[in-house]
Amino acid sequence: MSQDRARARLAQYVVSYVFDIPLDELVAATRRSPRIAFARQVAMYLAHVAFQLSLARVAIAFGRDRSTAAHACHRIEDCRDDARLDACLDDLEAFLRSAPCPDMPQPQELVL
Repeated sequence: MSQDRARARLAQYVVSYVFDIPLDELVAATRRSPRIAFARQVAMYLAHVAFQLSLARVAIAFGRDRSTAAHACHRIEDCRDDARLDACLDDLEAFLRSAPCPDMPQPQELVL
């Protein structure tokens, strides 16, 4: 579960940066503005697709329920008809997939 939360947090950081939304707004318990809600849905979608987390695991990692995570993923999938958004999501998915696993040893832990 801690890996799921770490992966969700990474998706949130990336989306916060790319969408230029303060992280505290993105992770807030309430919906906020439509722009922030959309960015949160993108983060959930990326956690589901890039890290292959089940919708239930995405929901837990984001502090939401499964139906919210499912709605987020369906909404973003429907928006992929927009070429610019689709290209952006492809890039973000590739970036997140290339990130090291949260349980990888830190440089100071490596034995050479």
